[in-house]
Amino acid sequence: MSNKAARNLFIYGSLFFFVIFLALTFDTMGKLDKRAPEITEEVNAGKMVWHKYDCIGCHTIFGNGSYFAPDMTKTAEKKPKEYLKKFLMDPKAVNPQASMPKLGITSEEADKLIAFLGWTSKVDTNGWPPKPILATAAGVAGRELTGGQKLYQSLGCSNCHMVNGIGGTTAPELTNVGSKRDKAWLTGHFKNPSAYVPNSAMPAFGNLSEKELNDLTDYMLTLKQEVKK
Repeated sequence: MSNKAARNLFIYGSLFFFVIFLALTFDTMGKLDKRAPEITEEVNAGKMVWHKYDCIGCHTIFGNGSYFAPDMTKTAEKKPKEYLKKFLMDPKAVNPQASMPKLGITSEEADKLIAFLGWTSKVDTNGWPPKPILATAAGVAGRELTGGQKLYQSLGCSNCHMVNGIGGTTAPELTNVGSKRDKAWLTGHFKNPSAYVPNSAMPAFGNLSEKELNDLTDYMLTLKQEVKK
């Protein structure tokens, strides 16, 4: 290849890729506003609460922050508002094993912070962070899920509870719950958690049909760890 041909290849090649870069940049900028909902005064006030208590000192959000505690980007879509409010105001009252201290967050501040987290949960992050591998968490990878296992997934139980090492840590682990509770207790707890566990932040599932309650309870009763001899 002659020097002239090499020079032309470099010049026109560079122009070609520069045009592609401009086109992609224009396309991306045109989509940015559509990837996030409108920022309201309440959302902005919640962001101020986020900064006031230095939440980013322990948590990540949109990939920024510290990794001492769970990512908060999609927290509001995974946990009920009632749970979040109770946990924010007094974490150990909800979960005695919680590492988060009681920061003195007021009821009003909690509402604002939840509004901010509700906003972040609606931002299109292209599927990040990834969802847990629920089939593995259920211990049934490679097999068809039972009705109770499907309910466990669809109700988002793994957002708070852990089974077989996978799931959330803001609520008690369920890996061995079948050895600790009987059917009557589990069914009653699903219908009205606070009647069985004081200060419970778990939402009531009394709206489930009797069949659904039975299916979910039966699944819980199968969660028993083998005793090593």
